[in-house]
Amino acid sequence: MIRKIIKIDEKKCNGCGACAEACHEGAIQMINGKAKLTREDYCDGLGDCLPACPAGAITFEEREAPAYDEKAVLAAKEEKLSAPLPCGCPGTAMKSFERENETLFLETQAASRNLSQLTHWPVQIKLVPVNAPYFEGAKLLIAADCSAYAYGNFHSDFIKGRKVLIGCPKLDAVDYTEKLTQIIRNNNIESVTVVRMEVPCCGGLEYAVKSALKNSGKFIPWNVVTISSDGRILD
Repeated sequence: MIRKIIKIDEKKCNGCGACAEACHEGAIQMINGKAKLTREDYCDGLGDCLPACPAGAITFEEREAPAYDEKAVLAAKEEKLSAPLPCGCPGTAMKSFERENETLFLETQAASRNLSQLTHWPVQIKLVPVNAPYFEGAKLLIAADCSAYAYGNFHSDFIKGRKVLIGCPKLDAVDYTEKLTQIIRNNNIESVTVVRMEVPCCGGLEYAVKSALKNSGKFIPWNVVTISSDGRILD
């Protein structure tokens, strides 16, 4: 059938992943650093991905394409949300740590090294359970995984007192928006802090958080901190 469908200009695509985050149907995936329309029957032609693209690489076109298959889209979403963590790997097992009860020995080590402020595991957005008990009443930190390497005092300035989730929209071929929406909607989140890098691809992370806050239907205080590649806070 002839219908309206998106067209991606790979030459203009900068690989930020914002369109893949904005496509709630899962029609767009990041492959080899470029956005690809991988399922034409998942594209509804409404263009939620257009305003998300900072490079102007996405347009509409009228052409022969399979009809939009809403049932397949919903089934794929359900399968994705209900999928178990990979192979029951011990590294994905949920854990909580009581940093307030560190021993005197660890406290004395603070003079020679910085102590971790991480209070839970896992931290990857893709792996964390949406109903983890530590989300209740949490101050949420959603950070680009590069940010902890670029900013020296990341633990003391950002992780301390918060529950952290990390991800990279350019490397993870998933839509963070749905999972973040569930976490915010299903838990009593007090605030959200986004820490991103200055590079364009981090715009996908910020966009996913903004969309999740909007989709959750909740009014929650939130802010965005941008880190330069040489480790400075830009805003």
